Amino acid sequence: MEITADMIKALRAETNAGVLDCRKALQESNGDFQKALVWLQAKGMAMAANRADRAASSGTIEIYSHGGGRVGVMVEVNCETDFVARSEQFRTLAHEIALQIAANGPRYVRPDDIPAEQLEKETEKAKLRAKEEGKSGAIIEKIVEGALEKYRAEVVLLRQAYIRDESLTVEKLIMQNVAAIGENVVVRRFQRWELGESSDPQ
Repeated sequence: MEITADMIKALRAETNAGVLDCRKALQESNGDFQKALVWLQAKGMAMAANRADRAASSGTIEIYSHGGGRVGVMVEVNCETDFVARSEQFRTLAHEIALQIAANGPRYVRPDDIPAEQLEKETEKAKLRAKEEGKSGAIIEKIVEGALEKYRAEVVLLRQAYIRDESLTVEKLIMQNVAAIGENVVVRRFQRWELGESSDPQ
């Protein structure tokens, strides 16, 4: 099938991938747009994984206020160079991450940040609930595992469903941008404040 400039343009608009990558994806997919999207995503995830160990010490601190000053967010997002830190795509990503934090109120950046005692508490709650429902043995273990996964998806920023597209997690959104930007991108830390909330640590 002939790959036209319009097909490449459409794929590029959808993915922010380079012209050559878009052409290759369409060739590999015999002109099928959806298959080309999947091909590019797989390539992007592989590229992102390869860049994950590279140092990211440049970046930006994005500050966002929501609801007429009722919610405030400050998030540090890092990349490898000042050039990328100043780019529109990187700034847009940092802003989207701040919006995500404002809207969904995560407590941790990544799963490993959850304190062991908090995981233990969630495990005990899930076990108790399962026993109250009359479950036993291996079923309880599966219920606990499912409950912990659900908990992580609620409180861990990278595991949350992206507010603009629930088929993506925030981690996948970042990896897509890593593939397009060509540098490692890391959410270093964040803080979220809500008017009138307790000042006790989370």
